Amino acid sequence: MQDVQSRVSQTGAQILLDSLEKAGVQVLFGYPGGAVIPMYDALYDNLNGIEHILVRHEQAAAHAAEGYAKATGKPGVVLVTSGPGATNTVTGIADAYGDSVPLIVISGQVGTHGIGTNAFQELDMLSITSSITKMSYQVHHVDELPSIVAEAYQVATSGRPGPVLIDLPKDITLESDVSGTLPSQSARKINLTEPALNLTKIQELVEGLSRAKQPVIIAGAGVLKANAQGLLRQLVNQYHIPVVSTLLGLGAMTSDNPFFLGMAGMHGSVLANTALDQADFILNIGSRFDDRVVTNAKDFSRHATIAHIDIDITEIGRVLETAYQIHADAYEALSAILKFSEFKKMAITKDWQSKNQQQPNQPIFDYPETDQAIMPQTVIENIGQLTKGKALIVTDVGQHQMWVAQHYPFQDNHQLSTSGGLGTMGYGIPAAIGAKIAKPDREVVLFVGDGGFQMTSEELAILNDNNLNIKIVMLNNHSLGMVRQWQTLLFNQRLSQTVFDTQPNFGKLASAYGINYMLLDQPDSLTDDLQRAFASEKSILIEVIIPEDAQVLPMINAGAPYRDMITWGENK
Repeated sequence: MQDVQSRVSQTGAQILLDSLEKAGVQVLFGYPGGAVIPMYDALYDNLNGIEHILVRHEQAAAHAAEGYAKATGKPGVVLVTSGPGATNTVTGIADAYGDSVPLIVISGQVGTHGIGTNAFQELDMLSITSSITKMSYQVHHVDELPSIVAEAYQVATSGRPGPVLIDLPKDITLESDVSGTLPSQSARKINLTEPALNLTKIQELVEGLSRAKQPVIIAGAGVLKANAQGLLRQLVNQYHIPVVSTLLGLGAMTSDNPFFLGMAGMHGSVLANTALDQADFILNIGSRFDDRVVTNAKDFSRHATIAHIDIDITEIGRVLETAYQIHADAYEALSAILKFSEFKKMAITKDWQSKNQQQPNQPIFDYPETDQAIMPQTVIENIGQLTKGKALIVTDVGQHQMWVAQHYPFQDNHQLSTSGGLGTMGYGIPAAIGAKIAKPDREVVLFVGDGGFQMTSEELAILNDNNLNIKIVMLNNHSLGMVRQWQTLLFNQRLSQTVFDTQPNFGKLASAYGINYMLLDQPDSLTDDLQRAFASEKSILIEVIIPEDAQVLPMINAGAPYRDMITWGENK
């Protein structure tokens, strides 16, 4: 590799765009301001062919970049100005950190001589984001730009993916490279070496798994990030091991696999949670055992031996005592498990298999059906059939998010974009935009509640600007539904500030942004209405009126054991 790269003298802004192009960046999500005017001036000529998406709020830039990253596996890139422009991205950065999403946020900064003087719109973004980024850089010299961009891209995508911040003083973007030469790559500042797979530990894990009479696999997001879903399916199909999924692991198994028991945890299926509660061996692949899955650490799978495979060693043994600790990429670990399993006779588990598999034509999740109102679960199931389970699905946060997790028939990787760890309302609309820009030929369906919709509805302006066709399904219960459900079940139905007494006219709002609109409130015509709505050749807001007291069940109260699930039968 050459140590230097000759080039014509350029400004820092031009060098940065060249560096992004070299890294493979094709899209920027951003919003201009004083500190990044030189960047936007360089974008004016568009010599690098990088598409810029002008959002209407910087938080949306971060969420749109997340949607792009989740749909592609490549980093989403954000460009914003200093001060409030930068701080408006903090929620998105934290969201990406919680869900291990590769993100590169380039935040403008005051000139280097103004740093530390409380200059206009100066903030210490490195300190603000230190706990929610994998790495943060502040550029001090123009000749650092190529190496910082190259390294930021590597950091964002290596190991457990996550967000990286590049703090960019304005004078650096204006400065020219007077020498005409720039280093093409600097020495790495952190160790990006992938963990070496310990085959002895894998062999020990397979030995333990072979003795298990009631094994269960937990499929987490790590399976999808390693693109290891094919290997997981091979293992499950070969040995008929029941498998459950986390929210962010949906798509690792096809929804119709007889040994897939659905999502586990707080709003998981009775089948999945019962299997985990009764298991004698749990193989967790790429899930961090968060509190939505391990609702009570002292009681969770109390008879099971735990095996945990994770790319992030700090997650192994952090929540549960772990007998088999495998610090590895899910693809490499599953490859090795399959190899060693060929030579190992597994325990006879026919009774366990029979007990823990989907029954033909029987849904994993049930719900009360009625012809008096449109049930949200019915809407999602209809859309699942309409899209044949192949759409890119984006959700906001709340009840609709859990209904989608329960009832949409996910099939593959990069199919679900949702806010898991942080639970960010307002995520949905911009993330759907990012997903559609990433995959313009795929059907993108956004499920959103009436609360979350109103947090980032200004981003609807982007749809016509960029000729995007997104189906926006707003499940309207005139409430902050999830909080209302908790108030109903756990706080004596004291509905404090969770009911919207007034709402905007969503049809007029859609019209104002130039997109189509349909109101669905008749259960007997739901299927036909959805077919007509999905035939729209431009973005459409589909407002579906659902019961105000609709609930997400099963449900496990925070801190309660799996055996205390609240189910439909108990909630009548």
